[in-house]
Amino acid sequence: MEPILSVRDLVVEYATSAGPVRAVRGVSFDLFPNESLAIVGESGCGKTTLGLALLRLLPKLGSTPAGEVRYRRRDGTVVDLLTLDKEQLRRFRWSEAAMVFQGAMNSLNPVLRVRDQMRDTIRAHRRRMSTEDIRRRCEDALRKVRLDPQRVLSAYPHELSGGMKQRVLIAMSLLLDPQILVLDEPTTALDILTQRAIVNVLHGLREELGFAMIFVSHDLPLAAELADRVATMYAGRVIELGGVRDIFYQPRHPYTVGLLKAVPPVVGDLPELASIPGGPPSLLNLPPGCPFHPRCEYARRDCTETDPELASVGVRHETACHHSDQVTFERKVVASGG
Repeated sequence: MEPILSVRDLVVEYATSAGPVRAVRGVSFDLFPNESLAIVGESGCGKTTLGLALLRLLPKLGSTPAGEVRYRRRDGTVVDLLTLDKEQLRRFRWSEAAMVFQGAMNSLNPVLRVRDQMRDTIRAHRRRMSTEDIRRRCEDALRKVRLDPQRVLSAYPHELSGGMKQRVLIAMSLLLDPQILVLDEPTTALDILTQRAIVNVLHGLREELGFAMIFVSHDLPLAAELADRVATMYAGRVIELGGVRDIFYQPRHPYTVGLLKAVPPVVGDLPELASIPGGPPSLLNLPPGCPFHPRCEYARRDCTETDPELASVGVRHETACHHSDQVTFERKVVASGG
């Protein structure tokens, strides 16, 4: 099966008064049709920047000086998204790939009814679509995310709950039937019951519509629930990539192990939770060698000298660690969403 998205050696830089900062450093991965890929890691590791870069939504000070983001269209043609001009990029967004941003409260226009915001999205890309067809498509999209169109379409954003606004954003992202959906922290600031509703909605939509999904999250149980594969990021790089069972039951990078040990299991006796010592390094002044070595119990001299590349440690399981063969994870983790 050919990937729908191939990212190769992607670099993202931000211009700062102290000089350029590389927030994403040589990231590579493939996304396949109908696949769900979770990108996890601590705050500041580059997760959101990577998601924004895929759709070229970086802020003004951000740039992509190197790398490729190759997208396979429905007709089989392949384009590098980093080379598209403004008009090509406008047509690509929403129709081919859409993004649900973090914080539903700030993503909807507070002075426009939901109806107007959904209509504007369609009219920007389907100018010949009739008013009646637009109405039907908006109503159908809201039903797909389990909302009542009659109530929601006439509402202003402030009249909806946080979970309803999040589902409105998901409905808007799917209005034009994109092949790829990128979600940035889709359940942040929602209560646990609303999180469950959002997870169920995404499960059902992916099965029904067959889109591929990339979602950024620090919520490991959510990743276990929704993902087919998981990419762990640290200091701007993907340091482990594998199937969800590999990552959650047989992680081979000390950082991934540390993340898992900091999460309490859903069932059974509560073990002693262990945080990762220290803090993430400054991207302006990364330590030599592997950026994780100052916090790593497995660190040896070679870890301070060379930064390891991703290498295969199993079937579709890769890790960037000099001593991955010594990494163990003894505590049983029960992967359950919420």
